[in-house]
Parts: sequence; C-alpha cells; structure tokens
Amino acid sequence: MSKYMFRRYLLFVVSLFINAFGIAFITKALLGTSPITSVTYVLSMFTPFTMGVWTILLNLLFVVLELFLMTRKDLKEDLRMYLLQIPVSFCFGLFIDFSMMMLSWLTPASYASQVVDLLIGCTILALGIALEVKANAAMMAGEYFVKAITRRFRGDFGYVKLGFDITLLGIACTLSLVFMSGIYGVREGTVVAALLVGPIVHFVSPYYRFLDKWITDPLRSREEGTKRSENIVITIAREYGSGGHQLGEMLAKELGIKLYDNEFIRLAAQRSGMDEQYIVKNEQSIPSFWLKCILSKNSEQPLEGSLSADDVLFVAESRIVQDLAEEGSCVIVGRCADFVLKDYPKVLKVFCYSDLQSAVERCITRYGISAEDAEAEIRRVNRNRIHHYEYYTGRKWGSPHQYQLMLNTGSIGLDTACRLVKDIYREMEKKKVAAK
Repeated sequence: MSKYMFRRYLLFVVSLFINAFGIAFITKALLGTSPITSVTYVLSMFTPFTMGVWTILLNLLFVVLELFLMTRKDLKEDLRMYLLQIPVSFCFGLFIDFSMMMLSWLTPASYASQVVDLLIGCTILALGIALEVKANAAMMAGEYFVKAITRRFRGDFGYVKLGFDITLLGIACTLSLVFMSGIYGVREGTVVAALLVGPIVHFVSPYYRFLDKWITDPLRSREEGTKRSENIVITIAREYGSGGHQLGEMLAKELGIKLYDNEFIRLAAQRSGMDEQYIVKNEQSIPSFWLKCILSKNSEQPLEGSLSADDVLFVAESRIVQDLAEEGSCVIVGRCADFVLKDYPKVLKVFCYSDLQSAVERCITRYGISAEDAEAEIRRVNRNRIHHYEYYTGRKWGSPHQYQLMLNTGSIGLDTACRLVKDIYREMEKKKVAAK
C-alpha cells in the first residue's frame, strides 16, 4: 500500500471520529439525534447496551443483508469496500461511545442552548462527512446498504437514501412507542439535522482542497500533466444570450480547430446510456439546488460512485471533456469545462457576459424567443447554470479570478471578442513551439 493510500485511510479514520463526535453533540443537545442513529439511540434508552454497541450491531446487520442484494459479480468487483465495512462499523461504534463519554459534561439548561448545541453538532457532522468524501477510502455500512439497494433496483441514490432515513425514523418511533409508551429520541432536532447537514457539507467541501496534494501521488500527477500538455483548449462559459456558442463557432473556424457544444448530447448519451431527450431537458441544470444538497450531500457517497442521474450525467460529460482535451486542440462551450480542466496546463478560460438589453435582443433575433418572454428566460437559464456550476464545482460562477478573459460581448461585440481570444491563442501556440 502506498503512503498516499495510507494517508487516505488515515483521513477516513479521522473523519469517522469527527462524524461520531458530531452525532454525539447532536444527541447531547436533547432535541433528537440524526436519522442514521435514531434507531440505535432509542434502543440504548431501554436496553443495557450503549448507543455505540447498537451501532456496531445494526451496521453488521446491514453488512449481512447486503449479500442478498448483491450479485456475485458485484461482490467480486467491490470486495475490498464490502469487507472494510466490518472494521469501520466497530470503529464508528466505539467512537460514538467515546464521544458520548467526552461530552458527558454537556447538559444544556435552556431551549436556546439546546438549539445552539444542535447547530454546532450539525456543523461538526458536516465537516466529518465532507472529509470522508475527500478521503474516498471506504464506506460506512449504512451508506453501502443504500448503494446496494440503489444498484439492485436501479433507483436514484439520493431518493433511496431519503427513503432509508425515513424508514429508520419510523422504526425508531415504533420502538419508542412500544417499549417506552411515547416518542423519545426523535424530535425537531432530527429534522433539522436531516435538512441542514447536506447544505453545510456542500459549502465546506471546497475548503478541503488543500489536502489534494497530500493524498495524491505527485508522480502520477506529473505523468498526467505531461500527457495533457500538448493541446490548447479554449473553454467558454457564458451567460444566456451573450453569444458564447456563436463565439465558439467563430473561433473554431478561424483557428481551424474543433468546436464541441451540442455534440455533447450525443456523446453523453453514448457514455452514460441515457436517453438524448433526457439530457436535452436536464443538462446543466439540477431540479433544486437545496433539495440536491439535502438528498446527495448529506451522504458519505463520493460523486463518482453516486447513482443519481444528475451525477451520472455530470461525470460522463466531465470525462468526455477530458478525452476531447487529450485528442487535440479545441473549443469547448459550457459543461463546467474550466473546472474539469483546472489541472491542464494549456487552457484558455473565457467567460462571456452582456448587459440585459443586448442579451434580450440576441434571444429575440437568434433564438426566436418572444420579446415578452426573453427576459424571464434569460434569468431562468442563468439561474440554472449558476446552481449547476456551483453545486458541482464549489466555485462561484462568473468569478473573474477563474478566467483569463471576461468578455462583455454586449459592448465590445463578438468580432472584437473573437480577435482577443484568437490573439491569446496564437501566443500560447508560439510558446508551445518555442518550448519544444
């Protein structure tokens, strides 16, 4: 095992403890526990076993049940991840009990202090989940169980996870009613944790990028960088109605390189197995930014392993972007290409924007949108692009620090914009030739 893989495992263990500490903090707030530990917390209230011991037992039950949901091929291909659930379950249960002991002093006296402790716990849990995703070394049994269900029945990971959490809450409430004649351990704090942790994970995840170099083999990175260093790629991010696609057409024609925009629909359909009409309808948008955060980010499942249709489409298009960049110099419009190619040395990143009136006029004349609907359509499409970009990249859409050129096509026009980009491209070509 390489030292970089060892570091990933180390980060994963640290994340497990942070998760356990966050859950303990939420539990000690006395407003209910998190959905994933609701059953084990309730069981600990009327049995001699602790919350940590019940966590170990429940997770081991998940490990056994997964066998009935997996084919031999699934088990063979994922044997390492499957077996790792066993030591992970023991560690997580022990960490929960240790954290509860560490926080034995925490006894909030007022409702306000309970709410504060709950919010602190949710933040700690979110920090742990984000770190676990960054480590990407193993999975907890509850998450793997959801993955097994999703894979077996071809569902959406986020919605299956939601159904799984609701089922656990139902079981916890039933156990509480039967054995304690009332509902205990499941309160408003449980709902708050379910709704709040995911969005917090989304916002804190980008701050873990400083760990990338520590857990990534630099030799492998250099080999990939050398392989990618020959081609010059122009990426064009754009506001709706700013003429980004038209600019791409002009550049491809004048520079004699390929343009990739609408072709992504066909390529993504081939790569992902999705219907082209679905891609046309859902590409570069997500149903709801906050709902997506709640369903997907409140999870230890890395994006590449998610079975959400939105995530599958994004991963498929990202890999297409990388493949096209390695095939030859080209222009790529949209698809978060500036982010996907962030580690490529020869990328010219362009952002096109314009004043509202110019965008409206272009929508009317080029896209055939009526004057009454143009402004609303511009705002709708831009809002979708913002949510899609910021959800998947963790970066602010349109931030000037992420691009070499910010072009106001409404004031300077597409001809001038094309000339500026072309001049910079030619300079990059000269440098490439001189470096050989």
